[in-house]
Amino acid sequence: MTMAKELSIEDLPGVGAATAEKLVSGGYDNLMSIAVSTPGELVDASGVTETAARKMIQAARANMDMGFQTGEDLLAKRDRVIKIPTGSSSFDTMLHGGFETGAITECYGQYGSSKTQIAHILCVSCQVHEPDAVAVFIDTENTFRPERIIQIAQGMGLDPDVVLKNIRVARAFNSDHQMLLAEKVDDLVKEGSKVRVIVVDSLTAHFRAEFVGRGTLAERQQKLNKHMHVLAKMADLHNACVYVTNQVMAKPDAFFGDPTEAIGGNIVAHNSTFRIYLRKGKKGTRVAKLVDSPNLPDTECIYQVTDSGIIDV
Repeated sequence: MTMAKELSIEDLPGVGAATAEKLVSGGYDNLMSIAVSTPGELVDASGVTETAARKMIQAARANMDMGFQTGEDLLAKRDRVIKIPTGSSSFDTMLHGGFETGAITECYGQYGSSKTQIAHILCVSCQVHEPDAVAVFIDTENTFRPERIIQIAQGMGLDPDVVLKNIRVARAFNSDHQMLLAEKVDDLVKEGSKVRVIVVDSLTAHFRAEFVGRGTLAERQQKLNKHMHVLAKMADLHNACVYVTNQVMAKPDAFFGDPTEAIGGNIVAHNSTFRIYLRKGKKGTRVAKLVDSPNLPDTECIYQVTDSGIIDV
């Protein structure tokens, strides 16, 4: 998407100095951020009327090339995708090189299936080829352990102190706090951080605890959908790898096969680019199964969790 001519947000209809200041403080500091927002979001951020918000969005879109692109253009855009390796060649082969930037990857499984281990590994691994890469860890279940980061960094031959400095951790205490922290990733980028990995561990824990019973299901799914849209936007705008872990439940009506199902239903499933089901294997191993991907076949791999990360069996 390219600009037709350089415009600032103050050039948009109905935006004076005071409105521009409110928009910037709300995170809408360029035409792109306004062009991809909804009227409701701009009304909340700046206090303008819905009609004025629609005019601002239309004007921002008119001044940007936001139409169709050719498949060739998109192929060229795919060149900027970075694959973040895990340390296990079988896991990386399953993902054709590792976890992709510009996408949301969801890993779900029972407790002890190594969801959080992979989160820690990605925070370190992204710094192997990009020493200035920053990882953001939104911690909802008090699972982040700096000691584990030190072990993995040493295993990958990196300086643990430098690695820890490049990881930003925030503890989310409820679903609203979790959603706010995801939006604040933009601020880190504006401050000059090269955010390459965004971890949410776990995505659904707070939503599951706060919205109990069928009567609250619609509201929960709506909030979850909004949260994942923000994460998808971060992945696309900043070429970041978004890694979310998800809890599971047992389907009582499943008579055959594995009764394990991820929380969040179709909302989480449709918003995730890649979905990986993790489970415990034999003799302390773990099994990862690629359940959904836009371009890769459904395959699975076996690996082992060690002090230095994950390795092939």
